Amino acid sequence: MQEPPRRTGFSGPPLVRLLARLTDTTFYEPRQDVPNRLSQWLGWADAIALSSALKGNSSSVPSGLQPPAEAGKIEYDRVRAALELAITGNERPATAQQEARLRAAARRGPTASTAVVDYASYRRRYVLLQQSMESSIATLRGRLRTLLASISPQAARLAVVDAAMEQALSEREFVLFADIPKSLEAHFERLRNGAEQTIPATGGPSSPSVGPTEWLTVFKQDMQRVLFAELDTRLQPVEALLAALHEGKT
Repeated sequence: MQEPPRRTGFSGPPLVRLLARLTDTTFYEPRQDVPNRLSQWLGWADAIALSSALKGNSSSVPSGLQPPAEAGKIEYDRVRAALELAITGNERPATAQQEARLRAAARRGPTASTAVVDYASYRRRYVLLQQSMESSIATLRGRLRTLLASISPQAARLAVVDAAMEQALSEREFVLFADIPKSLEAHFERLRNGAEQTIPATGGPSSPSVGPTEWLTVFKQDMQRVLFAELDTRLQPVEALLAALHEGKT
């Protein structure tokens, strides 16, 4: 008899746990280990490139006067700070205008207030931030590989392996991350529907501006938390390169 999937309570990546909680989705711990799952994601061309990287001979190239580990940490801090600022920064005009309409509609009644808000502007904002993360982190990762390659032939080989892994898994990662805005849309609709159902029972002339807008504030906070969790996930390979730079620093 085939063993059923094992439900995970609190194990698994923080991003997955957060999305599962927000969307009320059950997720299961994979029965296969990481190497077996990787074998399903890599095509034959990826496998050849990875094998060549593992077997190849790489020579180190001097990177300059600044110690590679120090230079890498500076680059990492700069990129992370810029991305965090983008996540917490001012919202796009379309989103701000929509929320202004929401506040105005709240004065006309609860049904009108929820009807003026749609998810499209938040999806666009999320996708734009994803694109910014992807571009900035890819550039940073390449820079760290250059620094790593300057330390020793062994470190240079590790840099080549990382480049091969990045190329092999990039398409898979893109597909997985692209599902996040869809999951957030379900959370958005659930919060909005909940506001529509509860406001008539609890709202009234004395409190029309609390219920109709509060759910959107909750959603924005949740979306920001998901963005930070995604940023942490995307930075994991970079942090591994930083650790390698620190261990091999000269």
